[in-house]
Parts: sequence; C-alpha cells; structure tokens
Amino acid sequence: MRKKGAFALLLVALCGVAVAWQNSGAKMGGIKLGDRMPEAKLVDLNGRARSLGSLRGKNGTLLLFIATRCPVSNAYNARMAKIAEEYGARGIAVVGINSNVTEPADEVKRHATEHNLKFTILKDDGNKLADMLGAQVTPEAFLFDASGKLVYHGRIDNAQDEAKVQSHDLRDAIEAVLAGRPVAKAEARAFGCSIKRAS
Repeated sequence: MRKKGAFALLLVALCGVAVAWQNSGAKMGGIKLGDRMPEAKLVDLNGRARSLGSLRGKNGTLLLFIATRCPVSNAYNARMAKIAEEYGARGIAVVGINSNVTEPADEVKRHATEHNLKFTILKDDGNKLADMLGAQVTPEAFLFDASGKLVYHGRIDNAQDEAKVQSHDLRDAIEAVLAGRPVAKAEARAFGCSIKRAS
C-alpha cells in the first residue's frame, strides 16, 4: 500500500513538471524576439534595489529564471555558474531572477552560496518581471544582444542530465552574439518546474 502511495505522489510530481513544460510556450504578456529588454527595478540578495539597465553587459545580457527547490533548475546550477564565469569575462552580463513566491530572499541567498552561483541574483517580488517577459519555468533563459534586443529565448540545452546533452542551444546563441552573427536557433522551448506566482 505504501508503495502505491509513493508511486502516486511521484506521478503527480512528474505530471507537474510535464504540465510546466507544455505550458512553457504560453505568454502572460511576454515579449517577442527583437523586443527590447524591459526596464525594471528589483532587489538583490543584499536588499539593494537594482535596475536591469544598470546590470547590462557591454556585449549582451542573459536573464536566467532560477529556483531553489526545483530539481530541474538545480540540475543546471553548475552549468549556469560556468556560463556566467566564461561569458562574464567576455562581456555578457548574467543575471539570475527568482520569481517564486514560495522561495524567500534569505533562502535564495543561502542557495546561491551553497551552489557557488556568483552572478547577480534578483528577487522578483510579485513576479512582475516574469509576467513582463512571459517566463513560465525554471530554468528559462532570455538573451539580449548589446543593443538590448531579445535574440534568444528558451532552454539552456536539451537535457537535464548533462551526460545526455546533444544541443547547446544557449551557448550557441551567445557565441553567435559575440561573433556578430544572427542566432540560428532563436527559440527552444524551456522545460522545468512552473514559476510559483504570487497571483
């Protein structure tokens, strides 16, 4: 009986992830490719108000929607840290956004320290930025070029298990931006846990 109960719980959890994946293309307002990065003021993990404009990189800006409790987002922690380190040195600013109402700022700060996430992370209270961009899941990436235009939206790569990755969608997009080329694959549906919105 216990096994059946555990299996039912696992099934419910997997369905939640599947639903989040299916709905990730849905827009709640949202922006389209070619649109400019919106201006917004969010609070960082030290309690300081930061504007997105002040965090832009000279060669581009990457906004990553992340979570502390989502197993999919957590599977990407090391990859996100590596992307931030490699491309931060090449003029791409990486900014993490936590829009989950269920994850308080102190938890987000502790999580960042534990997982060596050294890039700037902002708390999106009331999921205002998530709604502006149309972000649905964690992790989900929005890449803007040096002029502030959206040139890539979607997943980081094609597999939660790093050993199974065959398509480095986000890295390919960043490399195209740095080389001054159009992004060949500008959208790749993000998958993960749904953002836990305040409303």
